[in-house]
Amino acid sequence: MRRSRSVFDDAAKRRRIAELDERSRSQEFWSDAESAQRVMKELAELREESSAVDRIAERLRESRELLGLFENDAAAEWEAQQNVDAAAGELERLEMAASFSGEFDSHNAILSVFAGAGGVDAADWTGMLARMYLRWAESNGFATQIVDESPAEEAGLKSITFFVRGRNVYGMLESERGVHRLVRLSPFDAAHRRHTSFAAVDVIPEVDALESTEVNVNPDDLRIETFKSGGAGGQYVNKTESAVRVIHVPTGIVVASQQERSQAQNREVALGILRARLVARAAEERDRKLAGLRGERQANEWGSQIRSYVLQPYQLVKDHRTGVETGNVEGVLDGGIDTFIWPYLQQRRAPA
Repeated sequence: MRRSRSVFDDAAKRRRIAELDERSRSQEFWSDAESAQRVMKELAELREESSAVDRIAERLRESRELLGLFENDAAAEWEAQQNVDAAAGELERLEMAASFSGEFDSHNAILSVFAGAGGVDAADWTGMLARMYLRWAESNGFATQIVDESPAEEAGLKSITFFVRGRNVYGMLESERGVHRLVRLSPFDAAHRRHTSFAAVDVIPEVDALESTEVNVNPDDLRIETFKSGGAGGQYVNKTESAVRVIHVPTGIVVASQQERSQAQNREVALGILRARLVARAAEERDRKLAGLRGERQANEWGSQIRSYVLQPYQLVKDHRTGVETGNVEGVLDGGIDTFIWPYLQQRRAPA
């Protein structure tokens, strides 16, 4: 435990907590709302990390006491092992959190998936990837909100965009940006031949109003269109043009929202996503300070994929950046992508 406290410099964090806590109690603290919000956010994150260190120490202490009191007792050994395993998991999460040093790593994420080459199989693959990320978010306790969804004619999706909200979500999901390749026997081919299809994943951080002040969105630069939101039909289908599409003419960026009930709400969501994309773009241009924030979007076809998913003739998922691979394709498609996220973060953090 002494080693883990040293690794995370727990004493320094606690001194920082005391300093920020004292600052937050001053009468002038909220006179600068932007500064105050940043302080409170940092304070909450530091307290969470220190609490995690305390929980690890407590679990290990309980394990030592159990083994000391009930030597050679199977039940005590089992309980002690449970505590050690839980402490190890908490320690791994702390270590992962230490990887998030980028300006936006602690933010929520806006994730989009776009169908690429491969026809109906690519559209189906886009839907499969969307489900994979939604399942990953659910298993980690992160909130999700679909804001735009474009169904394909035969099956699957042309594209989908949704929020994933939770601590360090962007820091984790930015590893998923790139082209994902699927190889399988196509269920849409009467001859049941093997097909290769592609989908592109894009991830940007969600930003708040304070963070987007550096981006000036001129209303004259916007073209706003309304349309009927999609749906499965039935009595609840939206019969009014409440969905909103916003085109930022100078950059060509197009965003849409169709999941909210009113046009005003969809407009607000779409403008928020537009601001996030413009902030990401500005950060990219700012001396490449956040190298890889978006990266160059790769051609959504052969030779540019970051990961391959092979269902037939064998089963394998391989990340082409880290070399990590697994034969548990079903587990990965059910949201088990931490297998790839953590090695990528370690590789990114490693000195050049």
